[in-house]
Amino acid sequence: MPELPEVETVRAGLAPALTNAVITAVEVLDARSLKRHQGGVEDFKATMVGSKILAVVRRGKFLWLPLELPSGRSGFHQIAMVGHLGMSGQMLLRTPGFTDDKLTRVIVKATAEDGEEIEFRFVDQRIFGSLAIDELIPTADGLPGGFSDGLEIGIDGKLNWWVNLIPASAAHITRDPLDQHFDQKFVLDKFKKKNSGIKRVLLDQQTLSGIGNIYADEALWRSKLHYDQPASSLSSAQARDLLAHVREILAKAVAEGGTSFDEQYKNVNGESGYFAVSLNAYGMTGTPCKRCGTLIKRDSWMNRGSHFCPKCQKLKG
Repeated sequence: MPELPEVETVRAGLAPALTNAVITAVEVLDARSLKRHQGGVEDFKATMVGSKILAVVRRGKFLWLPLELPSGRSGFHQIAMVGHLGMSGQMLLRTPGFTDDKLTRVIVKATAEDGEEIEFRFVDQRIFGSLAIDELIPTADGLPGGFSDGLEIGIDGKLNWWVNLIPASAAHITRDPLDQHFDQKFVLDKFKKKNSGIKRVLLDQQTLSGIGNIYADEALWRSKLHYDQPASSLSSAQARDLLAHVREILAKAVAEGGTSFDEQYKNVNGESGYFAVSLNAYGMTGTPCKRCGTLIKRDSWMNRGSHFCPKCQKLKG
C-alpha cells in the first residue's frame, strides 16, 4: 500500500497543474471508485463540474483538494475532493488525447490556471482506493490540516479559508512525522501507554500517520528493535531515536520518489519511485544484513510480513 512518501510524491506532482484549475467535466467509468461518496455518481459530477481546485493537501496517506464552488451555487461551501490510493490507486496527469490508461476508473477534465487543458485520471487495479466529496471541518488543534507546500497564504496576505480545516473522514488521523506541527511528546507519551508491539503502534494512524509496512520495517532495522518489542518497554532514548530514524527514512524516500516494487505505485507521470534500492530490511528476505551479515528473516505478521535481522533485532524481555 502506498505510504507517506508515495502519497507526498503524488501530491507534489498534482499541485502545480491542479492548483487554481477549473473542472470542466467528469467521467465516471467505474462507480465503485466513488463508493465512499454518499451522494452517488451524479451528485459527485454535479459538485465537481465548474468548481475551482484551490490546492492539493496531504496528511499521512490522505490527499484532499479544497474546492471553490461557482458563484451563485447553493449548498455547503467548505468541501473538498478526498482521494485515497488504497492498495493500488494511481493519480495520473495527462493531456487530452493521451493514450488510454488501463484500469482508469474516473477522469476529471480541467482547465489549468495557464489555460492548458489537462486530465486527472484515477487508475485503480484492485478498487480499494476511492474519490469522494467531503465536508471540511476545523482541525482539533486549530492548526493547518495538512501539508500544502506554501499555499497557506492568499494573494491578499491572509490565511486561505481552507488551511485550518480537514475532511471529516480524515479528522481522526494524527499528524505525520514530516508535518511541521508534529507533536513528538504526544507520540512518546502514547508509546509509554502501549503494551502492543512497536510495529503495530507505528502503524496505528491515531498515534502517528503515514507509516506502513515498508517504512516501519526500515525504521525498526535502523533502530535495532524487534517488531514485537512492546512499545512501553522502550526507553525514552530508544523512542526518540526511533522517531528520528522514521523522519530520516520518510524524508529520503520522498526525495527518491517513493518505493515501487511492481506496476501498482506510479507518480503522476506514470513513473516508478527509486527508494527500493535503499532498503535494508523490507523485501530483503534471505540476503545478508548490511550491519552484521546475518540473513534477513521474514515472519508472518497481521496478514502481511515483518522483515528483520534476527541477530541485530532481538526481542528483549
